[in-house]
Amino acid sequence: MSEERNTKAQIRLPIFLALAISAGILIGANFAEPKSDRNDLKAAIYKLQEIITYINRDYVDSVNTNELVEHGIESMLERLDPHSSYIPAKDAELAQSQLEGEFDGIGVEFGILRDTIYVVAPLTGGPSEKLGIQSGDQIISVDGKNVAGTGVTNRDVFGLLRGPKGSVVNVAIKRKNQGDLMDFAITRDKIPQYSINASYMISDEIGYVKITRFAATTHEEFKKSLTELKEQGMTKLIIDLQGNPGGYMGAAINIADEILSDNAVIVSQEGKVKRYNQKALAMRPGQFEEGSVIVLINEGSASASEIVAGAIQDNDRGLIVGRRSFGKGLVQMPIDLSDGAELRLTIARYFTPSGRSIQKPYGGAETNYNMDWMDRYEHGEFFSADSVKFNDSLKYETVKGRTVYGGGGIMPDYFVPMDTSMTSGYVNRLFGTDSSREFILDYLDNNKSKFKDMSFEDYYSNYQVSDKMLQELIKIGEKNKVNFSDSDYKKSKEYLKILIKAHMARNLYDDNGFYKVINDINEVYQQALFLFDEAEKLAFSN
Repeated sequence: MSEERNTKAQIRLPIFLALAISAGILIGANFAEPKSDRNDLKAAIYKLQEIITYINRDYVDSVNTNELVEHGIESMLERLDPHSSYIPAKDAELAQSQLEGEFDGIGVEFGILRDTIYVVAPLTGGPSEKLGIQSGDQIISVDGKNVAGTGVTNRDVFGLLRGPKGSVVNVAIKRKNQGDLMDFAITRDKIPQYSINASYMISDEIGYVKITRFAATTHEEFKKSLTELKEQGMTKLIIDLQGNPGGYMGAAINIADEILSDNAVIVSQEGKVKRYNQKALAMRPGQFEEGSVIVLINEGSASASEIVAGAIQDNDRGLIVGRRSFGKGLVQMPIDLSDGAELRLTIARYFTPSGRSIQKPYGGAETNYNMDWMDRYEHGEFFSADSVKFNDSLKYETVKGRTVYGGGGIMPDYFVPMDTSMTSGYVNRLFGTDSSREFILDYLDNNKSKFKDMSFEDYYSNYQVSDKMLQELIKIGEKNKVNFSDSDYKKSKEYLKILIKAHMARNLYDDNGFYKVINDINEVYQQALFLFDEAEKLAFSN
């Protein structure tokens, strides 16, 4: 925000707003709160009003009152729980678009390399693809404003390229082997965002669906995937929720309803206010109520992911495979504020069908809460199921009498330790600095003829990343200040080849190609392929 000195009107406006808000809160409190609570609330609001007034009138320096108030709101919410949050107006629209399933824009996946925006891929059917914009194109200016070498950020790019459907944005693009810049007038359009990144048949019987988040369109995407996979003969299903941070609770309920039957409980939630108490049941005929199911989870699976995993586990409908999930069992209600900002306030806790809360403990420093995964790593939880300790007072039973535990995440039925034997800090730095992406874009641009007529099946089965290619990657890494580590390279060489092959597959084909390749080194996925007999026994035994 601006650091310029506030005008009198700017100083007065927040005070007037604060007074209006205070009046509204007091009126609501008079109808909603017991008398003693009303008195406490009035006193607290009056104190806040006093402080803001004194700061604006008497503080030695000029202040940005809006910025001060927003900081106060954020600090106040931090005292409640780790998931209640405030999203300023400038961020709210972008945050909401991540879950709505579509946004208005030009239709490109972009990255920033060497302080320049480049096109990773034009989105299929989007306005950029229709105009012939290609992977590797560099965006030099937008509406006549230079954006190359200016310290542009991801947020800047969203602000420049997104806009109302039907509006036009003019971009100048630099393309390799083209001497002059290429000018495009792109008419923005609705751009779909997909939350199911991969859906394919692993074998004649086993189908695979990768859900990356739970958005407004996820249920419809899931039904479409089920229909297509069943048409290809699917009788067994893997739902991959690894790394899925959650999203809309309703999407999770609807997906569980496609798998559960007979009025099975999916999830319940309870809050201080009775109207937030509810229980969701499997009500509709689902598309996959018969057939074996395995759900993959790990420490990055949270919230709505845990609703799905918990519902399937507690109803003994399928096998949960992987590592203990994140442990987020708090329900947030989005509240639109008058200035366009959004308050996401925790209004309830959710419980799995057996009655367990999977919210992990909180109340200490938020940094400790957010770094819980590091504590798990250091305590060996990612490598041994025995290192996970549950309190016997939080013991519950599934529909068929199996023991499960509350108190922090969903513990899988079949634990798969993390495999770190091939990973290294050097590989992480190559990908963290975008050196790998820079290499892939250059390599594919220089070798178009090699891949022009290559089918994915041929690529998957026969194409190999060569040692020469890795040497080129190392040079790009060194240029980006990623110092070469011989010991890390030897440890991770084969792993690095698979990573590069997978990311190349995404550029050449689609996300299905990426996941088909990368899942060859996904230890949870690989173990699941051998567990369908166990999943079938669990689901269909008495």
